[in-house]
Amino acid sequence: MRALCWAGAGLVEVRRVPDPELRNAQDMIVRVRRSTTCGADLPLLAGRVPEASAGEVLGREFLGDVVEVGPEVRRHRVADRVVVGAAVACGACWFCRQAMPACCDNGTGGVAAEPQWGQPPAGGYGRPARLGGFAGGHAEYVRVPYADVGAFAVPESVSDERAVFAAGAAPAGWYGAELGEVAPGDVVAVWGAGAVGQLTADAAVARGADRVVVVDDRDDRLRMVTGHDGVEALNHRYVDVLAELRERSGGRGPDVCVDASGVTAAGPGRWPAVEPDGGAALREAVHACRKGGVVVVLDARPGFVDRFPLGAFADKGLAVRAARRRGGAAIPALLERMARDELVTEHLATHRMPLERGAEGYALFRDRADGCVRVVFTP
Repeated sequence: MRALCWAGAGLVEVRRVPDPELRNAQDMIVRVRRSTTCGADLPLLAGRVPEASAGEVLGREFLGDVVEVGPEVRRHRVADRVVVGAAVACGACWFCRQAMPACCDNGTGGVAAEPQWGQPPAGGYGRPARLGGFAGGHAEYVRVPYADVGAFAVPESVSDERAVFAAGAAPAGWYGAELGEVAPGDVVAVWGAGAVGQLTADAAVARGADRVVVVDDRDDRLRMVTGHDGVEALNHRYVDVLAELRERSGGRGPDVCVDASGVTAAGPGRWPAVEPDGGAALREAVHACRKGGVVVVLDARPGFVDRFPLGAFADKGLAVRAARRRGGAAIPALLERMARDELVTEHLATHRMPLERGAEGYALFRDRADGCVRVVFTP
C-alpha cells in the first residue's frame, strides 16, 4: 500500500509499505478515508526526535471504513465508518480503569520514553515505534489495536471532513476546558489559534464562560476565531496582552489560561522548524492568570522548556495541569455534538489534498502559509 513516511529531518515522502495485518484478537484493519496533519508531528519532521527511523508511517488523526476485524472485536463490523482516537489504550489496566487512558500501561512498548519522562505514556499512531508508536493514518490502511476501546462509529449525518477532527483535535481542545474546570462566569484566555486552540475556545463557551479570548499573532487565524460565537481575539503583535486581559477580566486576570500554542515554526523553509526554547506562551499565561487560577498546557513539544516562571507560579498559588492527548472516552459525545451541528470543525480543514502531495501539505502546515490551519489528506 501507499503511505506517507518520515524520511529524515525535513523530509516526508510517499512510499510503498506492507499492508497491515491482524496481530491480535482485538485488532481490526481500517481503510482510511481521511487523515489530517497535527502539530505534534512538527518536532518529528524537524528531526528533533532521535528515536525516529526512516520509513515510519506518519498520521495521528484519521477515520475510515472497517475492512477486517479480529475474533474478539465486538463493537465493530466490516463496512462500519469509524474515527480512531489518537491514544492507543487497552481499557483494562489500572490507568484505564481510573479514566486515564492516555496513561495506559499496555498500549505502549515505548521503553525509550522512560529516560525522558520517567514512565512511558500510552502509545499513539504516527509516533516513532521506539516511543510506543504505531503505524499512522497517512496511509491506505491502518491496523487498530484494542479496536473496541479506541475506535468509534461515526453518525451517518456527520461528514468525513467534520468527523476526522474528533480523532484528536476536538478531544484535546475540549479536554483543555475540562482540565481548567471552566465554569459559568469564568474568563478564559487561550494562547494559539490553531485547530486545538479554536476548539478549546468553543468548549469554554459551551461550558458557560463569560468571556473567551484567543491570543495569537496570525491575523488570518484570528479572523477565524471571531467567527465563533462568544470568542474574542487578541493579536499580541499589536497590543499589551497582559494589560488587555486584565482589562477584560475586571482587573484580576483570566480565571483559566490555556497554552494551546503547540510548536512554533522558525520560519518558512527552515529546519528545524521549531522554536528551540519554546515556552513563551506558557510564561505569558502564568503571568496573566489571576491569583489562584488554573494554567492548562496542551503541549506537543518533545523535550524541555526553559525559563519557567516558578516564582510567579508559586507565589500566585496557581494550579498547572497538562496533557499531550486524551483517550477516546469523550469522542462519542463529540460526535453527537457534531451530528446536532453544535460542534462544527470542517472549516479547520483549510487545505485538502491527495496523499501524494503530502510533502507539500506538510510544508504549508509547518510554515502556516496560505492561511493553513490543517491539511486533510485523502489516500
